[in-house]
Amino acid sequence: MRNNGNKLALRAVQATVLAGVFLLWHVLTVPGILPPFYFDDPDKAPFFFGEPLKVLARVVEWFTGGEIYRHLWVTLVETLLAFFAGTVFGVAIGIWLALAATASAILDPYIKAMNAMPRVILAPIFFVWFGLGMASKVALGVTLVFFIVFFNVYQGVREVSPVVLANARMLGASPRQLLRYVYLPSAMSWVFASLHNSVGLAFVGAVVGEYLGSAEGVGYLIHQAEGVFDINTVFAGILVLTVFALVLDWMVSITEKRLMVWQPRSSETDRV
Repeated sequence: MRNNGNKLALRAVQATVLAGVFLLWHVLTVPGILPPFYFDDPDKAPFFFGEPLKVLARVVEWFTGGEIYRHLWVTLVETLLAFFAGTVFGVAIGIWLALAATASAILDPYIKAMNAMPRVILAPIFFVWFGLGMASKVALGVTLVFFIVFFNVYQGVREVSPVVLANARMLGASPRQLLRYVYLPSAMSWVFASLHNSVGLAFVGAVVGEYLGSAEGVGYLIHQAEGVFDINTVFAGILVLTVFALVLDWMVSITEKRLMVWQPRSSETDRV
C-alpha cells in the first residue's frame, strides 16, 4: 500500500510539473498577459515560441480530422522497423565480436570510426541508394540504433563471470548451451538498458529522414510548417512525436519486466 501511495504521489508531482510548464509557456507567450519585457513587440514571443493552447488545438484538430493518422503511421512503421532491425543487428554482431577475439581486434578501429561518424550526413547517400521512400529512413534509423545496442551487448558478454563460465564448462555445457544459458542472460540486462535510448534514436532517424526528404510522415508535416513559419504546428508535431516515443519506451519497460523476471529487484537485494 505504501508503494502504491508513493507512486500516486510521484505521478501527482509529475503532472503538476507538466501543468506548471504549460502554464508558464502560456503566460510568457500570449500577448497582453505580461508586458513585452523580453521583446519590443508582444507578438514576437508567440511567433518564436508558439502558444500552448493553439498547439493543443492543432493536435486535437489533427486527430479529430484524421489528417495525422497517415503521417503518424508512416513515422511509426519507420521507427519500429529501424528499432527492430538495429536491435537484431546490434545483438548478433555484438555477441559475435565479443566471442571472437581475432575478428574483434581486426574490426575494432573500423567500428569506432563508423561510430564517430555523424550519421546525419549519411541521409543523402541513403536517399540515392534507397530513394525517398521508407527504406532510406529505416536505414538512417538503423545506423543510430545499431551502435548503442552493439556496444552494450559487447560489454555485457565480455563481463560474464569467468567463474560462471568455468563451472558451466565443467558441467559439460556445449558452446550452444553457453550462449543460451550464460552469455545471452548476461547481455539481456545491457540490451534492455540500451533499448530505452534506442527508441528515441529510432524516432530521430525516421523524423530527420522525413525532414530532409519525404512526402509523408510527421517529420514532413514539421518541415512543411517550418516553411510557412507556422511555429504552432511545429510544436504540435514535436509534442505528438514525444508522446509516442514515451509510449514506445513504456512498451519496452513492460517487455523488460516480463522477460527479466529472473533478475532480482533492488528491494530484494537490499533485504539481503
